[in-house]
Amino acid sequence: MIVGVQPLAGFDKLLHYRVPETLRATVQTGSLVRIPILRRHELGLVVATGGAADVPPEKLRNLGAVLHEFPVLTPDLLGLARWMSAYYAARMEQVFEAMIPAAVRGETKLKQEKLLAVARPAAADELAALTRRAPQQAKLYQFLQQQFQPVAKSLVLARVGVTAVVATGLVKRGLAREEARQVERVAYADELGGGELVTALPPALNEEQSIAVDAVRASMAKRKFAVHLLHGVTGSGKTEVYLRAVEDALAAGGSAIYLVPEVALTPQTVARLRGRFEAAGHRTVVWHSHLSEGERFDGWQALVTGRAHVVVGARSAVFAPVPGLRLIVVDEEHEPAYKQDEAPRYHGRDVAVYRAKLTGAVCLLGSATPSLESVANARAGKYRLSSLLRRVDDKKMPDIQVVDMRIEVMRQRGLVTLSRLLVDHMHQRFARREQIILFINRRGYSTSLLCRKCGHVEECPHCSVALTYHRADETLKCHLCGQERGAPAGCPACGSPEIRWRGLGTQRVEEAVRRVLPRARLERMDTDAMAKKHRFRQILNDFRLGKIDVLIGTQMIGKGLDFPNVTLVGLVDADLSMHVPDFRANERTFQLLMQVSGRAGRGDRAGEVVVQTFTPQAGAIQFARRADFDGFADTELKMRKQFNYPPYRHLIHHLFRGPNPEKIKFFAEHWVKRVEAALGGAVEVRGPSAAPIEKVKDEYRFQVWYFCASAARAVPRLVELQNGFAWPPDVTQMLDVDPMNLV
Repeated sequence: MIVGVQPLAGFDKLLHYRVPETLRATVQTGSLVRIPILRRHELGLVVATGGAADVPPEKLRNLGAVLHEFPVLTPDLLGLARWMSAYYAARMEQVFEAMIPAAVRGETKLKQEKLLAVARPAAADELAALTRRAPQQAKLYQFLQQQFQPVAKSLVLARVGVTAVVATGLVKRGLAREEARQVERVAYADELGGGELVTALPPALNEEQSIAVDAVRASMAKRKFAVHLLHGVTGSGKTEVYLRAVEDALAAGGSAIYLVPEVALTPQTVARLRGRFEAAGHRTVVWHSHLSEGERFDGWQALVTGRAHVVVGARSAVFAPVPGLRLIVVDEEHEPAYKQDEAPRYHGRDVAVYRAKLTGAVCLLGSATPSLESVANARAGKYRLSSLLRRVDDKKMPDIQVVDMRIEVMRQRGLVTLSRLLVDHMHQRFARREQIILFINRRGYSTSLLCRKCGHVEECPHCSVALTYHRADETLKCHLCGQERGAPAGCPACGSPEIRWRGLGTQRVEEAVRRVLPRARLERMDTDAMAKKHRFRQILNDFRLGKIDVLIGTQMIGKGLDFPNVTLVGLVDADLSMHVPDFRANERTFQLLMQVSGRAGRGDRAGEVVVQTFTPQAGAIQFARRADFDGFADTELKMRKQFNYPPYRHLIHHLFRGPNPEKIKFFAEHWVKRVEAALGGAVEVRGPSAAPIEKVKDEYRFQVWYFCASAARAVPRLVELQNGFAWPPDVTQMLDVDPMNLV
């Protein structure tokens, strides 16, 4: 037996090996194996059976070992990997490493727990002698006698107050026995009942929800691939539609994947899924990169053995090896967080759609502010659209008030963090014991330090960006490369003491809130404050229980969270996402305003939103103020069509980087000439030009943009040209297909 193996050792080439007789019963397509390469044994994945035409079987080396009893990738995942490699211009081994958790590729093993139990009854005289000679052993024996089943050794020793030596002595006497059992490490095991109150009894559906559920149910009943787009305003009950769809998938004997954009949203979703389905015997596995190796490994084991049929997690959960996939839910499908920044640079939403296509499953996309790509697909008839235009129980949408910060600055004679209107509303809500969320999508205290005398700005020596001032520890930090140093007391350029912060960040907002609400309980949620593994869950649980009055944070608090007592949301600087060189800037601003606003008024009390902006007349802000999604989509799609931007054409980003800017520009220009000569009118080329952030980590960056009707046809031709081009070793380049970040 001969198999084709894709090594996971850093090179993209299929190798062939003989399978020894002892391994033939366990080797399958999709098996993770060890293979000899030169003098080492490396990991590889079996992707084919049969030998190479140009290599005699007797010259092939033997396969080393099979790591797991079950294949690590199912047939549909292997097909998905081939598509991803071709579409996203990624090496096959990069795709496999993204699909297979590190815990499965590594040395993680099943956890064993030692148990103690009575081995045989002790005679009265034997027990009396034991009590005289070894009273600690007698004490342990008497405790074990009272147990109805074997008990964890660690628990027994702690309860009785003896050491492991005592237990060993009792085992040697034959009075106790020690055994081992497998212990499963379950992620978020304490969420059910420990976080929010979750009922297994589903609520009644309103008319809009019923129509959406029936549409998805009909598609699943046909056992054919379909994509449904659920457009529902915040608080309209999209989650209940998702849960009903999962319920239908399980009832049909299938499995479901439930994707969320942020790890912070996972605990809340896990609690809902487990509360609904685990009582009926359907286990839910959590799947994202913030779990421990043991939790990832045991979750994977539960899936491949068929003990679990529901997976919830961030974008990598789309690769979970679920048996009998019937449904993939992509919540907040518009979120840029679904796009991977490192190779393979896949988009979780688009990969979910393609995996559903391979398996004949239904892909359910949902959002209060769907991406314009999904809107265009729905209007073209590729996706089936369902709309939820009213909040559950007809709760009122929050009132949105826009504050012109230009006027506020003149009134308060200087840079303002919190407007008077926002402060007044905060005092009112705090007095009524209602909760407040303040959002600003920038961490730190201020964006930079500026000398008022000479205009000097402290910049990162390794990147072409200003250092961010963090007042908590009086440091300047670069959020691109991690460079950090103490904040200067005076200007390094002219020595003037007139060096001051400029711009806003979460730390400065926190300081301002402490001044206006000194008795309020505050917490800040950003990547600086979330260093500990479970800090997300702790803060969100405290906020849910009313232990926090004001929650200040970045985008991680701006979506998906459901807190009924939140009645005021403040967007401190709504312009941050608008004034960037990105054709999606308006779309992201509108989405952000609508998503953050949706956190208010989800309970019985009406909500209010205060939007602070220096450009109140901007279309994105005015459409958001009126909650007019269709009006915004019509206007923005008309502009996109005028300039032939996505979704009307595909966009591919080609980035070149290296230590020598002249050299990079020279090779990029020659490359563009090669592309234009080879691809002609099939691809429109723009560039090369310096990237908006020209230097990152001591490497200069130039970029080229390709606009094309079909990325599936253009990418293979670009990769072929890449492979035939003489690139110098100090020029690194990468292709990003359908990029979400243009900066």
